[in-house]
Amino acid sequence: MISRGHYSPVFVTIGSTIHGGAIASLIDTAATVAAWSDNTVPENMRGTTVGLTVTYLAPAEGEDLRATARVLRRGRSLVYLDVEVQSVSGTSVARGLVTYKLG
Repeated sequence: MISRGHYSPVFVTIGSTIHGGAIASLIDTAATVAAWSDNTVPENMRGTTVGLTVTYLAPAEGEDLRATARVLRRGRSLVYLDVEVQSVSGTSVARGLVTYKLG
């Protein structure tokens, strides 16, 4: 699952550096979509992130970001995911480990 975060000045801290919270939100969003990607979505869809660890590898400077989410393990109700965030120029910006609960 690949998600894209578009650069906007509203997401920056100093200069053109994207705030870590915006990157964490992109990781969480990409993981949520990937967690539901292999399930029939019920009419009353419910789920929540129960674990999120982010490691920041490099500053994200003034360009769009791409988050690639991969399911590591899928249980009955818990899905474990790895998410890599890169700038569109290819710099590895962050890595996230996410645990998502379905239902």
